[in-house]
Amino acid sequence: MPERLYRLQAADKEKNMDLSEGPSASYQKLISNGPFIQDSAQLFAANQLQLLHDCLDGYELDDFAIPWIKKILFKSSISKKQPKGLYIYGGVGRGKSMLMDLFFGNVGVKKKRRIHFHEFMQEAHELIHIWRKNNNAEKQAEPIRPVALQLAKKTALICFDEFEVRDIADAMIVSRLFTVLLELGVVVVATSNRHPDDLYKNGLQRELFMPFIDLIKTKMNVLCLQGGKDYRLDRLKKIDAYIHPAGDEATSLLNQTYSDLTDGNLGKPETIEFKGRQINVPRAFGSVAFFGFQDLCSVPLGAGDYLLLAKRFRSIIVSDIPAMTDQNKDLARRFMVLIDALYENRTHVIFSAATEPNNLYQGSDWGFEFDRTVSRLLEMQSVEYIEAARQ
Repeated sequence: MPERLYRLQAADKEKNMDLSEGPSASYQKLISNGPFIQDSAQLFAANQLQLLHDCLDGYELDDFAIPWIKKILFKSSISKKQPKGLYIYGGVGRGKSMLMDLFFGNVGVKKKRRIHFHEFMQEAHELIHIWRKNNNAEKQAEPIRPVALQLAKKTALICFDEFEVRDIADAMIVSRLFTVLLELGVVVVATSNRHPDDLYKNGLQRELFMPFIDLIKTKMNVLCLQGGKDYRLDRLKKIDAYIHPAGDEATSLLNQTYSDLTDGNLGKPETIEFKGRQINVPRAFGSVAFFGFQDLCSVPLGAGDYLLLAKRFRSIIVSDIPAMTDQNKDLARRFMVLIDALYENRTHVIFSAATEPNNLYQGSDWGFEFDRTVSRLLEMQSVEYIEAARQ
């Protein structure tokens, strides 16, 4: 059973599943219908999600005309009826996103939202920027609370995939923003590869982040989904990592691979700000990105840009790598730097190319240097590399 098995809509059609009973019954039906094998840790998580599913039936937030501070000070009904959220952590491939599918698809909350955590943080930064722009006269005013209120007006339940905090800017915003959201009554369900105690580990000024970790453990039940089989790894081993020759058939295979890795989500373009400039990602969903060769190597990107992409995405697909010669050796140079960044970060990769790695560079100027790129391209196709890929 892969971690991201399907979208619920597709599952309903293919397996005629009745999700009205919630995640526990839906999980049992997946097992009964086969060919999936019951996993005890997944079953326990499904049952915990079921308890939350039942508590949330009809859940909504109080009238936001009541100032949030009064709700806290006078302990209005929102604090009494707000159920604890759930924080599910464990290694990649353990089925966290599949379980989130089963929970989110039928939970009885009108204002609910599911989003990848990285995408949510981009949105939060943008909302803060807009608020500051529109409130120039109030330079000393705090944007976090009005932004949290704006988000809470639309959402009583937020479900996050891949909750992660890596830099100080996000750490400070996450801590303050989520403190207000949770106090307002928003229920949070999150999946993560890390225990809350390991979030933003060894980060700058981490002591300022510690109260938020305590808040997670107060407002959310923490559930470990460790052990068992890594279903994602099994799936990645079966995917061709290097397809040649490039063309319509290869592109079709890459599109299918992207769909498999994102559970059928088409994704959307993404722009990453880096050192005052923008890196354009043509298509991305969660931790998976799809580029054409030209998107990466025909634009003025360097080692720092490629390193940023390697850290941002767990799987990167690159289509239509051409054979290169001395006439376009700048493309070859950027391609070598790209492969170095992906290799050093153990990023999972899938390529389509005009020819096999040994024939990709047909010039002489970069011949010696390109030999290392060939070696790495070959290694990236190996089971050993995929097993060691950054999880």
